[in-house]
Amino acid sequence: MQTGVPEKLLLVAGHGSYPQCLFDGARKAGVRHIVLAAVRGMTSRRLAAQADEVEWIGIGEFEKFLRLIDQAARRGVRHVALAGQITPAVIFHPRMDQAARDLLRSIPLKNAHTVFGRISDILASHGLQTLPASCFMDDCLPLPGVLTQRAPTAQETNDIEIGHRIAMTICGLDIGQTVVVKDGMILAVEGFDGTNATILRGGKLGGRGVVVVKVAKDGHDMRFDIPVIGAKTIPVLKKARVTAIAFQARRTVLLERDEVIAAANRLHIAMIALDSGLPPAPTRIS
Repeated sequence: MQTGVPEKLLLVAGHGSYPQCLFDGARKAGVRHIVLAAVRGMTSRRLAAQADEVEWIGIGEFEKFLRLIDQAARRGVRHVALAGQITPAVIFHPRMDQAARDLLRSIPLKNAHTVFGRISDILASHGLQTLPASCFMDDCLPLPGVLTQRAPTAQETNDIEIGHRIAMTICGLDIGQTVVVKDGMILAVEGFDGTNATILRGGKLGGRGVVVVKVAKDGHDMRFDIPVIGAKTIPVLKKARVTAIAFQARRTVLLERDEVIAAANRLHIAMIALDSGLPPAPTRIS
């Protein structure tokens, strides 16, 4: 087993391929026993079949989640990772139990950092340390440079520079991580609707030639809401007629790398990993 690798792990898995990638990375690193907290309607059944233990939890069943983490802690689990998309709108789910309603009422400003930060505090009170969502994702954190056959044009490069500056500002205010730019104009800023909706809003306004920039702020809590680009991003870029996308090197998870880059090449989308000068996302327990 590598240094900084736990023997047991609780993986709270949302939607998409991210949980599978983290699961595979954890196994490769030497994690021997993985308990999966699977969200009904989101977590893949293929992933559930690979875990050593599985507990299915519905949206809003926070009391059941609390029982799960208590049981996991009693069986020697000391580390937990949160991976995969959970649609922001679930915060308005009508069937939340009392524990979930109490949790949300206790958080005045609700965003990914405050909600999952509070959940991480609760996990810590049960003796579980929340790991960075980048843990075990060594192969999915691109180094700086152009990843596609086509590099950004001079205009796209200028828009990327503007977008990066604005995105770092909005991210620092905990508003969002993504901006859409064209010809020096900010067309869309990410809010509660999420990255994909932001890209589509910007594309609707700007038409072909819009540029997307996605970042994580200085001091970003890498335990959750780490920037992710994956195969499901490509159809959104195509629909919005995006011609370039930029994100931070070593601080953004690129899922299905070969598939994503091949698709971007077919669509003539320039993709670049920026050296923002910020620390890389950790891949092991500190």
